Amino acid sequence: MKKVALILSLALVGLTGCSEMGDDMSSSTLVQVTTNAGEAPTITPPSGDAPTTLIIEDVIVGSGAEVVATSTLTLHYTLMKWSDGSILESSWSSGTPSTFQLSGLIQGWQQGLPGAKVGGRRLLVIPPALGYGAMAGHPLEKDTLIFAVDIIAVS
Repeated sequence: MKKVALILSLALVGLTGCSEMGDDMSSSTLVQVTTNAGEAPTITPPSGDAPTTLIIEDVIVGSGAEVVATSTLTLHYTLMKWSDGSILESSWSSGTPSTFQLSGLIQGWQQGLPGAKVGGRRLLVIPPALGYGAMAGHPLEKDTLIFAVDIIAVS
């Protein structure tokens, strides 16, 4: 009887770890991001413990120029806080993309964006150590951050 209960328990755990997603969602099991190219993404707030390592996922695979460590990027992004699922910033709100030199950004972006291509959308889940954790006193120093980044141009 204990074996049957254990098998059923494991089967239930396996099923709860699966989710059925429509065609417009990424495949990440931790965070889901819509794949509607050219439109602001929707990020489904996560639940559970935040990851302790950087998570990188191409939600939309681009086909243009590739991001390298020395790139200057024009992009749209949305930032969500893991702990409460709140959207903290979005360049989509202003309708104007942002331009940044990658080497001047947080480590999570510097490690997570190389290899992304123009036309793509990349999901980054960034633990505090690769986010603002090194900046004592920064309001987000202890937060795991979720970014959906759409690459518009690379130079």
